[in-house]
Amino acid sequence: MAAHARLDLLNLDLRGCEALAQSLGCKPFHGRNLFKWVHKHGVDDFDAMTDLPKALRTQLAETVRIGKLAVAAEQPSADGTVKWLLELDDGQRVETVFIPEERRTTLCVSSQVGCALDCRFCATARQGFNRNLGTGEIVAQVRHAMQRLGKTPSNIVLMGMGEPLANFDAVVAATDVMRDDLAYMLSKYRVTLSTSGIVPNIYRLAEVSDISLAVSLHAPDNALRDELVPINRKYPLEELIPACRAYLRGDSRRRITWEYVMLDGVNDSIAQAKALIRLLEGTPSKVNLIPFNPFPGSGFDTTPPERVEAFRQRLLRAGLVATTRKTRGEEIAAACGQLVGRVQDRSRRLVAPPGPIVAGAKTPRGTAVQPARP
Repeated sequence: MAAHARLDLLNLDLRGCEALAQSLGCKPFHGRNLFKWVHKHGVDDFDAMTDLPKALRTQLAETVRIGKLAVAAEQPSADGTVKWLLELDDGQRVETVFIPEERRTTLCVSSQVGCALDCRFCATARQGFNRNLGTGEIVAQVRHAMQRLGKTPSNIVLMGMGEPLANFDAVVAATDVMRDDLAYMLSKYRVTLSTSGIVPNIYRLAEVSDISLAVSLHAPDNALRDELVPINRKYPLEELIPACRAYLRGDSRRRITWEYVMLDGVNDSIAQAKALIRLLEGTPSKVNLIPFNPFPGSGFDTTPPERVEAFRQRLLRAGLVATTRKTRGEEIAAACGQLVGRVQDRSRRLVAPPGPIVAGAKTPRGTAVQPARP
């Protein structure tokens, strides 16, 4: 049997491994042991799984595989950030970023090859979209990092290429594996899914998972958000905010993290800070201000640091938790919004750089974008 045609064990959760062991004539606990060898210990050689019966090890070696992503490139940054360009079985490529900090480490994982949502300030969106990643391809990024670094990162964020909630089933299954005590042992507070706001799937997620939720907001009103985050035209703020509030029910420790990329002259005025305060009133929130990371043809500039800080201070005075994300890995294009793999665009969208957003321009709803600064 060709290697790529075999069942990839990374597509199986704990129950799946137990069922596999039983189908091969062994006990469920052998499946549990197999699951631990694959994920907790990161072992690739079936013969090294010494507490499995030899006959089972032989059958596994002949019939299944443990998926492995080929490293097309590894780029270290001066600040310790590492970006991996990982090649999938079909030749497509995605990017995964490891970010070390003083007290924790974070792995930024991709969920799709490219992205179809076309957010204006995101380099990934300019590539177009090819396909969803499978569960095993998502988990393989975590496993690669664990094997490369010698330990599991303390935090996993699905903030890489793609919209996770547009790949719902595979993403949920992968995050379940990440949190399994026999695998990567991450708590629900250590796995964060970032979405641009696919409202029905936020409600679906609340039914099957309790991982942390981050929302790419980037504007305090529909008119501007329609331009920056086009999914807002389908799921406007009047639907998004209640869905996020509902997601938090039953857990007083949690907040929604709102990601807000600071774009010079577009969304960074004090008036817009005040509008954001009004929008988030009554929602347990943390606002993460993200300095825009430029890329060729973006049409946007980065808000000066002093204006980012003024915006943050206004949020703080209103009682919101507000932080400014430190830009990491910018020189290797590993910072937020810069991830670009190699994508054969199947979305048939225009990917030429759009024109700049200008104060007073008409949005698709016919509402003028307000001047950025009063």
